[in-house]
Amino acid sequence: MTAHLSHSEKLVEIDDVELCFETFGDPANPAILLIDGATASMLWWETELCEQIARGHRFVIRYDNRDTGRSTSYPPGRPGYTFTDLAGDALGLLDALDVERAHIVCRSMSGGIGLIIGVDHPDRVESLTFVSTSTGEDGLPPSSDELAGGTPADPDPADSVAVVDFVVAWAKACSGGSPYFDARATRALVERDVARTRDMASTLVNHYAMTFDGSSRDFASIKAPTLVVHGDHDPVCPLPHGHALRDAIPGATLLILEGAGHDVPKPLWDVFVPALLQHTGGGRP
Repeated sequence: MTAHLSHSEKLVEIDDVELCFETFGDPANPAILLIDGATASMLWWETELCEQIARGHRFVIRYDNRDTGRSTSYPPGRPGYTFTDLAGDALGLLDALDVERAHIVCRSMSGGIGLIIGVDHPDRVESLTFVSTSTGEDGLPPSSDELAGGTPADPDPADSVAVVDFVVAWAKACSGGSPYFDARATRALVERDVARTRDMASTLVNHYAMTFDGSSRDFASIKAPTLVVHGDHDPVCPLPHGHALRDAIPGATLLILEGAGHDVPKPLWDVFVPALLQHTGGGRP
């Protein structure tokens, strides 16, 4: 059951959860499901990026995780769901779109979702791509000290201007000094995001409060073809995290985005998109 929100966004009800999603391209093409990280709605997979991928003869799906954007939100500090539930949301969305198997692309925190889907539901996965994420193993370098110092104090969620300033500052800090950080475009994106979010107080905290119940899975158990994408300026998960993830997954390959931080900046889409299209071009019989 769906309800139109705009010319392109829709809501789908999966059990007792509403997820807001948007698609690009022909549903007859191979499906790519984009899943973003902590506090990030689907807008952070930029519309132009989705359109560029879709022009490569792909059916692109992006959506708001719970507690982001227009999807179901929970009381601040009490998310009431786990990573396994979020993985179930992703699969439920594929079911609603009649997609049997998809290429799963997970960024940052949602690498845990990709791990769960890849290990527990290999029949639904054509390939996996992990962007700016980590195995979380001991001994990897911590986040940069400059990251904590690069953002202002937590804002009043009711003050939309303060929230926008906070998220823009956080995005800049996460860019790790990348020469590609675009403050104007980032602010425009954040303003749209804040305006459409159900509950900003929940968005700011709930993903950090939920339980990661995927730790029993092993990246070595992933059988799907896997691409690891990592920026060499990433201050959240420094580059050794990308090398560790590549080494942990049998047969995985690593694409290093030179000059990128924790994101995939627009000037590097001409590197990222062809690599993603090549990775998702094979499929299985």
